[in-house]
Amino acid sequence: MNPTPSAAPGFRGRLRDRLLGFAHKALPQTCALCAMPCATSLLCAGCAAALPRMGPACPVCALPSTRGEPCGRCLAHLPAYDRTTAAFIYAYPLDQLVQSYKYRGMLACAGWFAGAMLESRAAPPIADAMVAVPLAKSRQRERGFNQALEIAKFLARHTGIPLLAAAVERTHDTPPQASLPWRDRAGNVRGAYACAQPDKISGRRLLVVDDVMTTGASLEELAKTLKRAGAVHLENWLIARTLPPSDPA
Repeated sequence: MNPTPSAAPGFRGRLRDRLLGFAHKALPQTCALCAMPCATSLLCAGCAAALPRMGPACPVCALPSTRGEPCGRCLAHLPAYDRTTAAFIYAYPLDQLVQSYKYRGMLACAGWFAGAMLESRAAPPIADAMVAVPLAKSRQRERGFNQALEIAKFLARHTGIPLLAAAVERTHDTPPQASLPWRDRAGNVRGAYACAQPDKISGRRLLVVDDVMTTGASLEELAKTLKRAGAVHLENWLIARTLPPSDPA
């Protein structure tokens, strides 16, 4: 069963999850990618097997690495974050599922993505708290939800790691990163984040939840903000990692 995330806290939230669970069991389910019948699963077995799962990767930036050792780029220029874990490579058909979630409101994907992220880890995460990469207010109003936050709700529920839903915020709107060339993305997010609750950040090890890491510019900027607020260790936890183009220019 793939539960749908609930924004309502406490008893009402649990009741809503239970009712939606009954609905998933009662109604026929079709694969979110190919529309074939798949009982109560989000994906059929064939589509699930076709997803590009992450293999050995650099523990810092999550780009593929033959033996899972740190890559040369991270050794030469250590980022502000300390670790990155991704469940998938951002490629077909996983990219179609992510886009359906983000842009077409397929909220049932949130729980499925969270489950895949949990399954991709060799060991449970160690952290004092969890934060989700915040969206600009205008983009969240347009979309109706923050895709990273919805996944983080599931991860917090299943790991027991407290979710700091209001600890960080996006301070100003910028063009979507996906609309910009790779070389322009770092400048686009410079100064875009602030800690609204620095007392909950200082001295803590944090998991930073996001959907897809491309250049890493947004996560780098957020990591700098969190480290300035006193965070002592930051691990990015992602659905997927985009591979760099063969010719970045």
